[in-house]
Amino acid sequence: MRIIPGEIKTGLLHSYLLGAVAPRPICFASTLDADGTPNLAPFSFFNVFGSNPPILVFSPARRVRDNTVKHTLENIYATKEVVVNVVNYNMVQQTSLASCEYPKGVNEFVKAGFTPVASEFVKPFRVKESPAQLECKVLQVIETGQNGGAGNLIICEIVCMHLDDSVLNEDGKIDPHKIDLVARMGGDHYCRASGAAVFDVPKPNLELGVGIDALPESIRSSSVLTGNNLGILGNSTNIPVVGEMLYDDRLTEIMREYETDDMGRRTALHTYAKELLDRHEIDKAWQVLLAGE
Repeated sequence: MRIIPGEIKTGLLHSYLLGAVAPRPICFASTLDADGTPNLAPFSFFNVFGSNPPILVFSPARRVRDNTVKHTLENIYATKEVVVNVVNYNMVQQTSLASCEYPKGVNEFVKAGFTPVASEFVKPFRVKESPAQLECKVLQVIETGQNGGAGNLIICEIVCMHLDDSVLNEDGKIDPHKIDLVARMGGDHYCRASGAAVFDVPKPNLELGVGIDALPESIRSSSVLTGNNLGILGNSTNIPVVGEMLYDDRLTEIMREYETDDMGRRTALHTYAKELLDRHEIDKAWQVLLAGE
């Protein structure tokens, strides 16, 4: 499929964008109107964009169907303050309820059953149930257009961050399984960022990896190893020089079984190395791969 913006209806393009650019963290924005009435609303056009100064940006887009703007945006213009509360699994259904388009002046804290907590540096309330609450001053609002679907980039500086101690590990860092965040996908779909959904990818070596282009051709063109496997090997700071092989039972069996079958031996070795790489046994995987060279 090939999509050119402007050649399809905005609502359809919007749905494709939400499905393709995902998962998106959820900004659960707490604001006050000019009269001091609280408002709560979730937005998935959201992320952080710096730490010195600490900047976050979210965008309450103009409604596609009728080109109206959200109460949150009106409140931002009136007060220039907001509290961004993150959303975890335990509160996602209530957060969704708060997205209902209640009439202006209705308090979503009450409708969705959340507990307002006084902030320290801004006037809008924090959401007690949220495991991380960010008090923010609004620096700038950038309107990207005047038609339905246009974004309004609200650029905020975080002036205070509150963390629930229960989501921290023994080192005082946020544990992804304890904070149990959720994110928006397309349509009605969400995802849960904990449990088996969380995996580690070690950061690239400061000494620079050799790169996939430096791998032996037989490894680089393997029909067994995936791009992820090659990426792990390419992150090595050098290609090991293998001296005396440390044979295990599986490797010994492969070398014996395919003694006269070069292609079969290479496939079997790559299959074994892939299993090792998937278990992050990188040094042993190199030994196995280079045994076939």
